[in-house]
Amino acid sequence: MTRIGRRAVLQGGISLGVGLGLAPTLALGQDDPASIRPQEGDLLVRVGDSSIKPLTPDDIPFGATQTMAWAMDQTDKTVRSGSRLNRVLLVRLDAEKLSPETSSRAADGVVAYTAICTHTGCDVDDWLPDERLLYCPCHSSKFDPQDGARVVDGPAPRMLPALPLKLVDGALVVAKPFTTRVGFESP
Repeated sequence: MTRIGRRAVLQGGISLGVGLGLAPTLALGQDDPASIRPQEGDLLVRVGDSSIKPLTPDDIPFGATQTMAWAMDQTDKTVRSGSRLNRVLLVRLDAEKLSPETSSRAADGVVAYTAICTHTGCDVDDWLPDERLLYCPCHSSKFDPQDGARVVDGPAPRMLPALPLKLVDGALVVAKPFTTRVGFESP
């Protein structure tokens, strides 16, 4: 008996969709605006905040555990929470201690990265205050938010993708898309 893997089935479905003229929807996986990755100009709102109040640097505690956020389309107020790959973590750090590359993507010391670990896709939801590092509790990967979220320890194969920010009328706004593909390695 031959077993067909999930990947082969999905790839076959996408190939079939191309032949039927359905490729854009299947290739993207979703055409739901809430599932689209954060876009330039999106505001950031705290995960779980039903008031969807745009975040400012003052809303992000200095040198403390990360704040989880979603991007929100400014025009129609669509919160991009339709995919867990859109979850963003925000940390406010001393702007003088950021690497030059990290500094260029920060807004008033606030840096943003995907909250999805690049190893197996767990949530990077812990903060190591003594080391000032982001921590994924699943397999103990550590990331340095002051230096582009580079991997400091653990099995994560690459740094966390950054989400460049800017300030517009005091609010944190997405300046550009994620710097690299958001996702994780296949086990």
